[in-house]
Amino acid sequence: QVQLVESGGGLVQAGGSLRLSCAASGRTFSSYAMGWFRQAPGKEREIVAGISRSGARTDYADSVKGRFTISRDNVKNTVYLQMASLKPEDTAVYYCAARPSAYSGTSADEYDYWGQGTQVTVSS
Repeated sequence: QVQLVESGGGLVQAGGSLRLSCAASGRTFSSYAMGWFRQAPGKEREIVAGISRSGARTDYADSVKGRFTISRDNVKNTVYLQMASLKPEDTAVYYCAARPSAYSGTSADEYDYWGQGTQVTVSS
């Protein structure tokens, strides 16, 4: 029911910052909790951050706490992931995902809709 398109990935040096955006189609964006996931080559897809329908509640993986910030704009139908103090181990394809629930989940299996992904590469 919702189409997701990520953007904002790229190549940055360690310690740098990037902001990822996920644009959602339709008029039902506010009905979904949203999440950001990432997947590095040879590794499983892992949760990065989640945000509730309203944006009032956010959750982060321990590996990114204090460095990444998830937010959403329900007027623009967009969710963001602000990434700071990037490390080489942050290198991955980052995916935006949506689930028809009030709150975000921690497992990829809990999300119904996915974007195509955007590559983030952090050089040392």
